[in-house]
Amino acid sequence: MKRIAFFFVLLATAAPAQSQTTPPMTIQRSGATPAAPGSSDYFTGSVWIENSFEAPAPARVRGAVVTFEPGARTAWHTHPLGQTLIVTAGVGWVQREGGPVEEIRPGDTVWIAPNERHWHGATATNGMTHVALQEALDGEVVTWMEHVTDDQYVAPSSTP
Repeated sequence: MKRIAFFFVLLATAAPAQSQTTPPMTIQRSGATPAAPGSSDYFTGSVWIENSFEAPAPARVRGAVVTFEPGARTAWHTHPLGQTLIVTAGVGWVQREGGPVEEIRPGDTVWIAPNERHWHGATATNGMTHVALQEALDGEVVTWMEHVTDDQYVAPSSTP
């Protein structure tokens, strides 16, 4: 019986030491971080970025809610560990290099593979909002490239 009691005492004293190295749960309240305009270095048109977050180490996930006005879009870019987009409002377009421009709508989830060159944004006539999630690799989450031209930004050639 003394061995069992000693084992439980060891477990009880070891648990707090482990929890001290794990960051506590945090809640980022809606509206606590004001929306910021997307930089014209990386976006064409009016784009708003809100509720940006970065999980503390050892986690690598980062994300934001991004709203595109009609006609707004990202520049071409890649993510070292890929990206997930979850469309929450409006109608948008997404394209990977060499592929068709595809329409995306609320409830759609888009997975973009690591280092896949792509862009995404609103359609020419509708705004679009999505949650963008990506992971950092050695502190990097995105590599930005040139802007999507008006000729590249065209109506989708395939619709779901």
